Amino acid sequence: MLIALDMDGTLLNEKGLISPANREAIVEAQRQGHIVIIATGRSYMDAERQLRIAELECPVVSLNGAVVTLSDQTIAASRPLNKADIIPALRWMNDSPELYYEVYTQDNVYVELDKRVRLEKLSSLTNDEVPEEVRWLLKAMIDQQFQQAAVTYVERMEEVWSKEANLIYKTLAFSLNHEVLKEASTRFAAIPNLIITASHINNIEINHKEANKGAGVATLAEHYGIPLEQVAVMGDSYNDLPMFEAAGYKIAMANAAPILLETADFITLSNAEDGVAAGFRHLFSQARQQLS
Repeated sequence: MLIALDMDGTLLNEKGLISPANREAIVEAQRQGHIVIIATGRSYMDAERQLRIAELECPVVSLNGAVVTLSDQTIAASRPLNKADIIPALRWMNDSPELYYEVYTQDNVYVELDKRVRLEKLSSLTNDEVPEEVRWLLKAMIDQQFQQAAVTYVERMEEVWSKEANLIYKTLAFSLNHEVLKEASTRFAAIPNLIITASHINNIEINHKEANKGAGVATLAEHYGIPLEQVAVMGDSYNDLPMFEAAGYKIAMANAAPILLETADFITLSNAEDGVAAGFRHLFSQARQQLS
């Protein structure tokens, strides 16, 4: 069996760590001969860092499927964006004061320093200027996003996309203004060969149309000679839908988005309750029942 795990909201707990129980579940599954892979919106560098902290080795589908990396760091698949196509939309985001965005390359996550400063200023304004629930959301988003990514700050994002050696695999945009976010989505939707997903109601993520978690999981299933009917996936967010559609068995976290809860074969505990470990126990129980 091949078992694919999302990271944020799934494998990682509320502290952004792989818990001892989840780690032991992965180790036991690997001991039994199952292939456990990570499928995440994070960069490979950030996903691998989490695995290294937990002393785990797993193949990684990173950047929502834009890059597929084997355990020995061999790249099995790569789907970068066409920079010439997306630069006009990136320039528009750069000029929008209500939009924060990131650019993911083959080895880094880039943020324009001024965008980060504006974001943090907004989160620290008084109640009269910004409602408390908005400030709370901003602070939570900042804490989560910068916990996830080892970010490199630049004075001008053009430094990133104008460098010929930089491949751009993904861009993420965040805004509390849904009209601005909708406009960003519309601009990217007009560009050929892109897919637009979301890991939160206040963001959008842009990848190559052939880069999604489902395609990445399928690539690894083929590599290991495992039919998709023998693939199980665990996830919590909208960008997990493609791998839910590809897999033979779907497990949603208790904290998952409604559409994943509706389509799941099984709902496990939340990511704060070692839901991945509980998901593994369910899978192995199902396997034992089928053998008996």
